Amino acid sequence: MTIKAYEIGNQQGLASLRAVQRPALQPAAGQALLRVRATCLNHRDLLVIAGSYGPRRPESRIPLSDGVGEVIALGEGCSGVAVGDRVISGHFVNWLDGAFSPSVFAADLGISTDGWLAEHIVVPAAALVKLPDTLSDEQAAPLCAAGVTAWNALVEVGHIRAGELVLTLGTGGVSIFALQLAKMHGARVAITSSSDEKLAIARQLGADITINYKTHPDWAAELLRATGGQGADLVVETGGQATLSASITAAAPNARISLIGALAGAATSGLPNFSTILGKNLTLTGITAGSRSMLQRLVRAAAANNLTPVINKQFDFDAAADAYAYLHSADHLGKVMIRGA
Repeated sequence: MTIKAYEIGNQQGLASLRAVQRPALQPAAGQALLRVRATCLNHRDLLVIAGSYGPRRPESRIPLSDGVGEVIALGEGCSGVAVGDRVISGHFVNWLDGAFSPSVFAADLGISTDGWLAEHIVVPAAALVKLPDTLSDEQAAPLCAAGVTAWNALVEVGHIRAGELVLTLGTGGVSIFALQLAKMHGARVAITSSSDEKLAIARQLGADITINYKTHPDWAAELLRATGGQGADLVVETGGQATLSASITAAAPNARISLIGALAGAATSGLPNFSTILGKNLTLTGITAGSRSMLQRLVRAAAANNLTPVINKQFDFDAAADAYAYLHSADHLGKVMIRGA
């Protein structure tokens, strides 16, 4: 018996993704075998297939880091889940609780171990979070990477409070999750984009301040103008070094800046406002996804508040290459999903 899967191939770009047949999987002791119901793409999946996300991976690596599955078999010694349960897991499957450790990178779904883009996946049973019936596959699948990253930034590290202003950059998966989670906690939200159409959708989702950074290249000054000079209390910094200086300028005194990605590319200069970090008493924290315990808290919050992640477009399993191409086009807002085989 074989299963359908995709491999990252020679990591030369989008054309490297290849459809294959793989031997059927069997769970070892402590493992659960899942039938994949849906999976989502993240920006790092584009970097992996281009060979620019750390070292090159084995060509046979199955990609994708978040998804929802149904338990179809359990190895010896498993507890907490049963055959038939719908489940998700964080992509760092060995980070169950407690503080982050670099050791979690050794078991990173879609990167250092095989990921979700297959008919079946094997995951440590201890990493799984059981889903309530009230959360659909579409609501659950995006929580595992982008969702828990935004949750960690705002709740676990950011200690978000009602009435604060959250600034999030762009309209990708983490940024839209940050918008939705911030509103769920009673905060105000400012968001940036180069597209007025995307900003209109962000306002429909509850954004209070929207800034087109092409119309306003000095978007930090525009945010300060819109807030009477106060700035943002929490910044979800997905742009990286290229936007960090502007984020520091846009931050309010005592603000918390969560450093998550590098979507805007490399910096063209150092931080001319480095001293502002001291002058405003800012806190800058790197965010690396989250633990199983964080994901479990996010699932409870999502169920209690009927959180509905923005799925911009869904693709059939056999059209996975088209899903990659669509994400690469940057036309998306929110998440791009691939349905199970």
